[in-house]
Amino acid sequence: MKAFPFTKMHGLGNCYVYVDGFGRELPESVFPDFAREVSDPSTGIGSDGLILILPSETADIQMRIFNKDGSEAKNCGNGLRCVAKYAYENDLVNGKSFMIETLGGLVQATVHVFGSEVDEVTVNMGVPSWKKQDLPMKTDAFAELINVPVSVDGVTASMTGVSMGNPHGVFFVDEIESAPVTQFGPVLADRHPLFPEGLNVEFVEMLSATEMNFRVWERGSGITQACGTGACAAVVAAVLNEKSKKDENVTVHLLGGDLAIQWRSSGEVFMRGPAVKICEGTYFRSGSRRL
Repeated sequence: MKAFPFTKMHGLGNCYVYVDGFGRELPESVFPDFAREVSDPSTGIGSDGLILILPSETADIQMRIFNKDGSEAKNCGNGLRCVAKYAYENDLVNGKSFMIETLGGLVQATVHVFGSEVDEVTVNMGVPSWKKQDLPMKTDAFAELINVPVSVDGVTASMTGVSMGNPHGVFFVDEIESAPVTQFGPVLADRHPLFPEGLNVEFVEMLSATEMNFRVWERGSGITQACGTGACAAVVAAVLNEKSKKDENVTVHLLGGDLAIQWRSSGEVFMRGPAVKICEGTYFRSGSRRL
């Protein structure tokens, strides 16, 4: 198929190209190349990657995420909100609350409708883990990854590792503007010997127990405007390091805007934030490339 419909959406500036796979056969072998193709702002559409919205045997819908480098991600908080918006507005689900399947597990999304459109979405992101095997981290020194030393290019800093279905390394800094995002990010994401599967790397400046500044280097994408799972991991790390408390509504200031995160005493992390449709149209593949 040389031409197919797409929708481009963003959650706080974290933008993806979304393809509806309901009633359309999408050959899996082309997904990595296709993600690289559509993500290119010069010859494609321009995005942080590709997200497929597919039927599911275990949930109401399925989401598959491919980063701009073609690698497949396990979860994406901003992507989940946009998938929920698309699914509700295009009658792929029944009701305002439904389940979404990801490689990182099942999550529940609840849409908040204003007029006829979804403006915000709350997602139950599930129960986090800070055990070394869930990142994973290759070490015998720690079973739980709370405030552990990690060295990059001779610089050692304290990291708290959190899995939200995908791996995160959270570093607390005094000033967000001086955070070593470009120094630590690419090394920990792709080529650090302690992290064989790489990490999403977050830097956090605590403004209070209920407010933080946040920057991220995402595995497979680099610096992005926002990372929903990363914001969740940052709040979990803040509680684990006694900088915040469970059941608090924490406002996370990302480059693209704000998310409201709450780690409840029940164990689950809840995220609420916007989902925005940018445009929709038909994408034409060129040359010998075919979908």
